[in-house]
Amino acid sequence: MNHDASPQEEPAEHLRFWAYLDELAQVTESDEVELVGRVLGDPDRTMAQSAVVRHLDRRAADLGPEPAYDSWAEKMTRATTGFPFLTRRLHEWSLFRAVISGRQWSPESLLGSSDWLQLKTADASDHTALTILAEHGRTRRIRNTARSNLGRRRGRY
Repeated sequence: MNHDASPQEEPAEHLRFWAYLDELAQVTESDEVELVGRVLGDPDRTMAQSAVVRHLDRRAADLGPEPAYDSWAEKMTRATTGFPFLTRRLHEWSLFRAVISGRQWSPESLLGSSDWLQLKTADASDHTALTILAEHGRTRRIRNTARSNLGRRRGRY
């Protein structure tokens, strides 16, 4: 993006993207589902999904204990129906939170997840997940990150 460009030179979808991010950052809980739906109604579906996934990532990372997260994730899953990438991202956030909080999860779910989730999990995870990803992670980067973090954990004990 050319940061020296005047607003008239900035493509309309870029301006809408930044405006959506600003609105999503300030939205109240009671208006969140409606705003996500409005953003996803934008004619530029790729741009709209990019704005919403940033919002989902920010909110999922910031939400506290599971009851609050679970309720929010359920509402956002309904709001993103028809957008498989966003629905998957929400599912993967739930899996990530299960792994790092010690709740029940399956190795198959982790190994079937996206590179994004595997790398995120390899960066901040428990011993079991690190061991699984060090051996079976989808990419060399995921396996190396998991091995490195597993080695660091072993060094602390």
